[in-house]
Amino acid sequence: MTAQTLAPAGTSTEVPAGAGRPPRFNWARARETSANQLFLVPVALVFVVLLVVPLTQTFYWSFTDFTGYSADVNFVGLSNYRKVLTDPSMLAGLGFTLAFTIGTALLITTFAIPLAVVLNKKFFGRNFVRSVFFFPAIPSIAILGLVWGYILSPLGSGVLNSVLETLFHAGPYPWLSDDTLARLSVIVVAVWGGTGWHSMLYLAYLQSIPADYYEVATIDGASARQQFFHITLPLLTPAVVISNFLLMTGGLKVFDLPYTLTKGGPGFATYTITQSIITSGVAQGRYGLASALATLFAFAVGLVAVAQLWVSRRIERRVL
Repeated sequence: MTAQTLAPAGTSTEVPAGAGRPPRFNWARARETSANQLFLVPVALVFVVLLVVPLTQTFYWSFTDFTGYSADVNFVGLSNYRKVLTDPSMLAGLGFTLAFTIGTALLITTFAIPLAVVLNKKFFGRNFVRSVFFFPAIPSIAILGLVWGYILSPLGSGVLNSVLETLFHAGPYPWLSDDTLARLSVIVVAVWGGTGWHSMLYLAYLQSIPADYYEVATIDGASARQQFFHITLPLLTPAVVISNFLLMTGGLKVFDLPYTLTKGGPGFATYTITQSIITSGVAQGRYGLASALATLFAFAVGLVAVAQLWVSRRIERRVL
């Protein structure tokens, strides 16, 4: 049955009966939604216990002289933050951490994409070559730091210096005892260790690109260079976003490689923020100072992550 509504002469509009009634509450759907939300409770508890509570405690301790041992805690205001922003070792750690993060992100991206394109082609022993480039990502980065510390030893007995002396009668060079060479050595080792892993990430995205695009481009007379810049690179934008996000966040919290390779030296040349938190704060019982540095560090990482995601999404909208 339908209800007739008033309309101008010669026209009629039929509205289904009961159209003006409010919709009935769907109890079955409500129960299903509630059951699904219950699965989020353990995740929320883990998030609160492992992230929210520690961050709140760290923020509180950053305004105190908490030592980690005494229950007598005094409020010191912004004193810890002033020490952080004026301590030469911590400022040096901030400078090298930024240089390491930006340098490794740019170099790994520059090397990993062409390497992934090469590894995506068919040639004899392709799987073996892929495994060789992926191998540096398997051992712990701390172990790689110890191995490269022996290779780059500034002594004449160092592996690299011995090779240079034998082949070219040059050296020995202070790879890890000169400020500039030490910084470059840490960045080069990080690039060597991370390029293979990120090339595998790009390779996975390359294999999802339909071959029809390249066939049509070849028929139209596009060169390999034009296909790379107009097909491959734009379609790799999501992979570039993920890779750089991992590189930026991982670079900002780096600790193991510089510490095992140079111990932060010479001087404070390869000091990092995380090393400052551990050695200058926690190891010396200055938890308040370490908490202030950790708070600033967490805030900076959050800003970098948000800014990177914002820029990446704008690039994706413009390219794709």
